[in-house]
Amino acid sequence: MTQDPLTVHLLIEGRVQGVGYRAWCAEEAVARDLSGWARNLKTGAVEAVISGPSDTVVDMMDALWHGPALARVTSVSDLEPVEPATGRFTVRETV
Repeated sequence: MTQDPLTVHLLIEGRVQGVGYRAWCAEEAVARDLSGWARNLKTGAVEAVISGPSDTVVDMMDALWHGPALARVTSVSDLEPVEPATGRFTVRETV
């Protein structure tokens, strides 16, 4: 395992809106002491940026496939690289 910093910019698709996915994502990230944010997109997907130690970020990415009980994730894909996030993980407004 490595503690090198890692930042990922992700698109999570499936039944991820209206099921508490963003709040669940924030709880999971805060529990792992990760930085970043999650927001709903008008397309029905969730966009997220997650920053922290690489092994913890990878663990979080695995968890994203499960989500809260009513979520049904069909894909988690990488988007363009972004600057590392700092501070507490937040839920952003829909764009």
